[in-house]
Amino acid sequence: MTRLGFVLDSGSCIGCHACTVACKSEHDVPLGVNRTWLKYVETGTFPDTDRHFSVMRCNHCDDAPCMAICPTSALFRADNGVVDFDDGNCIGCKACMNACPYDAIYINPATSTAHKCNFCNHRVTEGLEPSCVIVCPTRAIRVGDLDDPDSEISRLHADGGLVRSPEQGTRPKVVYAGADPSSLDPLASAIGPDGLIWVDTTPDHATPTPVALSAAPTRTDGADMARTTYTTKHKPTWGFMVAGYLVTKAVAAGVMLVAALLVLLGHGSEQAAVGVVPPIVAGAFLALTGALLVGDLKQPARFHYLLTRGNRTSWLVKGAYVLGGFAACCAAWWLAGLADAGGVLPVLIVPTVLLALGTAGYTAFLFAQCEGRDLWQQPILLPILLAQAVMAGGAAYAVLDLFMHLPRAGEIRLAFVLGLVATVLLVAVELAGRHSRHVTMAIAELTRGAQRSRFLTWLATSAAASLLVAPNLGEVPTAIGGLVALVGLFAYEDAYVRAGQSVPLS
Repeated sequence: MTRLGFVLDSGSCIGCHACTVACKSEHDVPLGVNRTWLKYVETGTFPDTDRHFSVMRCNHCDDAPCMAICPTSALFRADNGVVDFDDGNCIGCKACMNACPYDAIYINPATSTAHKCNFCNHRVTEGLEPSCVIVCPTRAIRVGDLDDPDSEISRLHADGGLVRSPEQGTRPKVVYAGADPSSLDPLASAIGPDGLIWVDTTPDHATPTPVALSAAPTRTDGADMARTTYTTKHKPTWGFMVAGYLVTKAVAAGVMLVAALLVLLGHGSEQAAVGVVPPIVAGAFLALTGALLVGDLKQPARFHYLLTRGNRTSWLVKGAYVLGGFAACCAAWWLAGLADAGGVLPVLIVPTVLLALGTAGYTAFLFAQCEGRDLWQQPILLPILLAQAVMAGGAAYAVLDLFMHLPRAGEIRLAFVLGLVATVLLVAVELAGRHSRHVTMAIAELTRGAQRSRFLTWLATSAAASLLVAPNLGEVPTAIGGLVALVGLFAYEDAYVRAGQSVPLS
């Protein structure tokens, strides 16, 4: 058993891009994406400036978060320690891309599956070196075995060779020699207002924005901000479909939580308002949740691999089981309500409530596996998701009140308002806390940067919804308040998902 890794000698690198070209040729990498690429960073003030070159790629981590989150084990560890991938198993969920703290994974536009540097494992297993190693004119790229104490990479690692993002605890196996820290820390350099050399910048060239830099302006080593003069672009991975799925499953879970509350308050005999309509609404929103999840896959026809080839360390797989169990409880609840068997509903309360809470909250554990997105790993995310579910359930019932008689309408409105207020307070606590530079910059983008309009929309709709619902102005204003709150919830989730991905990783 070996643990192969790379030695990248930035002091010897001349920035010729031979490694990038050789990698593209060896693996038929399409235009617009890269398995390995160069980053240029400039330090100092003219005329006393230096340019530093660093090769960026997969770090083949000993504790690889991409493997843990991959729902089908399409990313796996070979016997030589290399993190390799299997096109035939990948469903294109893109979770690995947010799990990787190094921006090393991309979706191949030709195959719609996740690709990255795989150490040219087809060459290594035949006794050959990776293509980037043999083409490098200055031997700036070398390979070695970390389990061999006499290897160059082991000695360099022991003598203080640099690695990228060591705080993530992934134990990367790419060690840099002679690298300036500003070229390895993605938050220590930024693209200047006049752009990059040779290429036009686009929004996909992630860089710390002025708003984010004003929130966390200092580098970890106290030096001035360096300038990124060349790098590749990396598009955000998740968008409105993930935000929509957070809302739809909150509604599904919340409706059943409110229905369970009504049963506990002695209204299990209310066939329509408690026994029949809530599981229908929950089932419809669960179906919409599934449609959004499948629609966001790059290989939607393979969605069933989650169950047939599921990797049980992944919260995508665990979440699929939770959603399936919750759907079964909703079906049983509906059958009991349809049969007017109100006495059965108290028996279903415990599993239904537990699975409803799981449906609302499991995303906190999924996002916690996204090691590259520190904003999503805050422990307060779980209570926020649960409070959102209570609010969403109350909002859905507020709309239903237009079409049917609701028992305990006052208590339902109270649950709605409490969920709304709890969500706002919990988000305020999250924003006010002490954070790492990464989280501080993401929060700045959320509240003062590119996502400010969505964030303010959420605040405005939350205030409007509370004013429409709390005073009991009637069925129509209450229903409008419920719809307004759900619109605001989507605005917040969309802003939150996008802000989490706004901080550059490479």
